[in-house]
Amino acid sequence: MTAARTICLGFLTVILAGTILLMMPFSTSNGTWNDPIVALFTSTSAVCVTGLAVVDTGTDFSFWGQLFILMLAQIGGLGYMTTTTFLILLIGRRFDLRHKVAIQQALDRPGMSGSSQIIRSIIATTLIFEITGIFLLLPAFVKDFGWNQGIWLAIFHSISAWNNAGFSLFKDSLMGYQNSGLVVFTISGLIIFGGIGYQVILDIYIWLRNRLLRKTNALVFSLDFKVATSTTLILLILGTIAFFCIEIRNTNTFGNFNLPDDLLLAWFQSVTTRTAGFNSIDIGQMTDAGLFITIAMMFIGASPGGTGGGIKTTTLRVLTSCTRAILQGKEEVLLYDRKIAISLILKAIGVVFGSLATVIAGTILISITDPKLEFIQILFEVVSAFATVGLSTGITGTVSMAAKIILIITMYIGRVGVLLLMSAMLGDPRPSRVHYPEENLLVG
Repeated sequence: MTAARTICLGFLTVILAGTILLMMPFSTSNGTWNDPIVALFTSTSAVCVTGLAVVDTGTDFSFWGQLFILMLAQIGGLGYMTTTTFLILLIGRRFDLRHKVAIQQALDRPGMSGSSQIIRSIIATTLIFEITGIFLLLPAFVKDFGWNQGIWLAIFHSISAWNNAGFSLFKDSLMGYQNSGLVVFTISGLIIFGGIGYQVILDIYIWLRNRLLRKTNALVFSLDFKVATSTTLILLILGTIAFFCIEIRNTNTFGNFNLPDDLLLAWFQSVTTRTAGFNSIDIGQMTDAGLFITIAMMFIGASPGGTGGGIKTTTLRVLTSCTRAILQGKEEVLLYDRKIAISLILKAIGVVFGSLATVIAGTILISITDPKLEFIQILFEVVSAFATVGLSTGITGTVSMAAKIILIITMYIGRVGVLLLMSAMLGDPRPSRVHYPEENLLVG
């Protein structure tokens, strides 16, 4: 049992357990047994923090069903290894070397030292942000639904947003609060910080602590921090501008609002496409250009170590830096005056190639099983599933059973990662000691 297999089988175990719980009569609003495919799809979507739903979460599931979905999303956002390690620490047990290796691989850390401290920091960070989000959302939801329902809505949406899960108890997601700055910016903040990675948040905390304590030793930000924050800011700004310019004349999305509201809608659309899954506009009414930009943003996704999916911001920066190095005639790939190792470049290429292969395969298969659907709708749905986003043009509940199973598999692959899944299936790679001669090849 390798570390990769432990992680992959762990996610499958949680999905299976969630499926059984969501099938029970006490999980449905009408008190009857749930459809197995609906339960499996919902459990997979929650554990993979996607948010795609074949039924309405707020009306088709009881309080217990909604609670199970929230718990599955929390486990999925933290990660299987983080959750199990935290439980082991709670009961006071020590974990062995194999468990440490699994944690290292799950968190993509360079070493195994300090694993327990990292897990405690992740749990503490999660609780701080989720509780803060609950208190910020309370005024809006309590005003409209009263204290009992308002508290539950604030808890559900805060946890769902931090884990980039995208599940909402409203039939139209957050369209009812599209003009509420409090709700939009609170959900946006939870999505951004949840998807940017725990290491980045830790660096920000240390920097703020040093500034408040007026320590003279300056914090040197890691390369992960620089790449994740700069790429995230660039994508958020460019996405806001792109959605505003493209959808401003579309009366079904932005066209009927004033300028401040249009900017708020464009901002939230730029944020939520980064694997969050909430929507403040009708995605099915967007223009084709808007849908293609959304697909591109979803495919890029969040940052490593966060709760989001996609190929990750660091992968994008490594590949764009490779392109820049080629155009400048350089033989080294540099990022912020740091040389990128060949192994990381090969890993980035592998991630993108495997991700594209998964999306293409899923799109072709659903085009075969559901030929009446439009291509853009199928591609959008598959990319949303793979990048664990949860946005949909409205076809999730209407596709065939075969298409639902394809989407389930796609969500699972997107959550555990293409390379990790291949490593689990083929075994850990072993470096070769054989070196072959080099030869030129015409490329491009």
